[in-house]
Amino acid sequence: MAKLTEEAKKAIGTMRPAYVATASKTGKPNVSAKGSLRVMDDEHVLFSDVASPRTVTNIKENPQVAILCLDTATHKGCRIWGRGEIITSGEIFDKAAAEMATRNMKIKNVVKVTVEEVQTS
Repeated sequence: MAKLTEEAKKAIGTMRPAYVATASKTGKPNVSAKGSLRVMDDEHVLFSDVASPRTVTNIKENPQVAILCLDTATHKGCRIWGRGEIITSGEIFDKAAAEMATRNMKIKNVVKVTVEEVQTS
């Protein structure tokens, strides 16, 4: 497990959307824009599943996830590699659901990613 640097946390907090890459068990890739990516703690990030059936299916089949936060003007940001976990209830889910409700969005799941590697540029 790796720890998020302060630079990575800043990128996650300011750059929208982040891009989340997953792959099915057969290796078919998928990339999805996520405006809900948040830092949970030094070793985890979260995003909400509003309409991401392929992302969720892929994580269930193959939990490897790559995330890119990029400032297109400066080409600076961070990359995160880790393992995704689908959360369907509990405190983390309830907090994310309440946050997304303020944006008039209803979530289906929360994905918690355990950070295995992080790189900033």
